[in-house]
Amino acid sequence: MIRIIKAEWRKLRRPTLLLGTLGAVVFFSGLVSSLLFLLLDSPQGNGDRGVVITREMLSLPTGATQAFSSVGGLLGIIALCVFAAQTAQEYTYGTLRNILVRQPGRVRVLAGKLVAMKLFAILMVVISAVVSIGISFALAGGKDVSTELWFNGDGQAAIGRTFINVLISVICFGVVGMVLGLLLRSPISAISIGVLWLLIIENIVGAVKSSTLNWLPGSQFSTIAAGGSESISYTHALSLSAAYVFVGSLIAVVLFTRRDVAN
Repeated sequence: MIRIIKAEWRKLRRPTLLLGTLGAVVFFSGLVSSLLFLLLDSPQGNGDRGVVITREMLSLPTGATQAFSSVGGLLGIIALCVFAAQTAQEYTYGTLRNILVRQPGRVRVLAGKLVAMKLFAILMVVISAVVSIGISFALAGGKDVSTELWFNGDGQAAIGRTFINVLISVICFGVVGMVLGLLLRSPISAISIGVLWLLIIENIVGAVKSSTLNWLPGSQFSTIAAGGSESISYTHALSLSAAYVFVGSLIAVVLFTRRDVAN
């Protein structure tokens, strides 16, 4: 298992993948955090979908994590692309056959890959948290937002909870990407379908009938990162997301262990 994780990390730490992915994480984390404070007095709102987040709300112990929780969905999309590409390219390049010659235990190979990509997801979330909270703290003073409660006991607990919620959300997105990679065996197809569904189809379906957002996977994953919403409770999103991930993982294991490794 350790060898499989190390082998997967050798691919994940390639400069083009590592620097490109972490650069995207820094960019989106900084962008969301900056807009939250720069648009503080905007009548169009400064939160997701025009939500107004006031100074009073930002001065609460949860103020440090307002932007961090909002960027969870974008981190999830990035994780989906990385997980899907890393899984599907084994078929595209024909390297999976060579891997299975050295390690014929397919479930062990799949588990090792998943562990390695989860560690990569943790790295993404850590960097996002540092950038988001750091920028929020830097901009708070100029917008007359008090940070007195951000790092006391309650503030630290809020940071810890948000970190765990965002990490769960990112891993859920990533597992969906991995399932798509195994199902389609093409990085372009897996990424295209995953992003198309999460960013376009779910929004269209939700706009037509808002109640469907209570059941669509992308909506549940994003709700976990936010710690719940007015329309979807945290426990509902967590339990439904667990069901999606379990069923998807089961399908992935069956396909990976029974199908031919050729693309």
